[in-house]
Amino acid sequence: MMDWTAATGGRQEAGHRMMFETADAPRVALDATVMTPLAHLGVLDVEGPDAERFLQGQTSAQVSLADGTFAPLTCFCTPKGRVLANAQLMRVAPAHYRLVMHASLVSSLAEHLKKFAAFYKVELKVRDDLALLGLIGREASALAEVRFDHTAPRPWHQAGDEQIQLLAHPGPRPRLLVSLPVDRVEGDWQWLREHATPVDNAVWQLHDIQAGLAWLDADQRDTYLPQMINWEALGGISFKKGCYTGQEVVARAHFRGQVKKRLVRAQLDGGLLPEPGSAIEDAEDKRLGEVLCAELDAYGEAEVLAVMSTREPALPLRCAGQKLKLLKLPYPVERLDPEALAVK
Repeated sequence: MMDWTAATGGRQEAGHRMMFETADAPRVALDATVMTPLAHLGVLDVEGPDAERFLQGQTSAQVSLADGTFAPLTCFCTPKGRVLANAQLMRVAPAHYRLVMHASLVSSLAEHLKKFAAFYKVELKVRDDLALLGLIGREASALAEVRFDHTAPRPWHQAGDEQIQLLAHPGPRPRLLVSLPVDRVEGDWQWLREHATPVDNAVWQLHDIQAGLAWLDADQRDTYLPQMINWEALGGISFKKGCYTGQEVVARAHFRGQVKKRLVRAQLDGGLLPEPGSAIEDAEDKRLGEVLCAELDAYGEAEVLAVMSTREPALPLRCAGQKLKLLKLPYPVERLDPEALAVK
């Protein structure tokens, strides 16, 4: 993989973490416009005359909705309905689709899809020649429009061309993901940093947590039904499309109400970040679920997304030796059809 992150002047550490010297970065992001290399995300392209038909049989999205404006969430499942990767789907040109997901899942999803791609006129490309930058804050849209000459879209929509793509994500502050060729990174980064403060990509991941948006990684692959990460509440599953791998199990879980675990948002009463997979236990020492991801917020406390049992817990809850308080998600946990998002 091309190390485009070096052009940002940040320090890359284990776990796809990018580090900068900005002090109190989560707090800075509350008031200022900030930017970060999204080194934890990666890109897989699907191109060819059969690209739409191929994806339609593999993914939870209604692929025709990805029209170059709306960029739906989607996921790829095993025949048993377990998520192999969750992603955002863009159409960057006719017969050319792009999937953005956790970087650790790009290669494994490509290998999985190759087993089916042999029967279609499609090509799968791991795009390590593309860089992903994140802009957060009030001026994010204005900066993107001036630098990249594209009007910023609304959340879950895209704008751009085959070279530059802008994706808007929800969160406590306006957020834009910028996809661009790696040979542009140095120049664009230097221009942007005159107007925005570089911060760790942990800040972007914190805003994902606060948006109730979990990106599964390689260690969480083939573990959860899509509903366990609230994917249908985010518009990531079309229940109006035809068959795709795992569709029968996903639909049965939805229509029979058989989802016994759900994504929750929570805060710990200390600054110790729990590792992904850390157990959440109730007052009776029963394991209720596990942490998917965690980051420190502007007040130095750990915020987490976790998959947890839907049964009423015996309080208090704890995780990694700290008291755990459940927080409200920013969306209702109910079905949201992507068809409705596309027309709003």
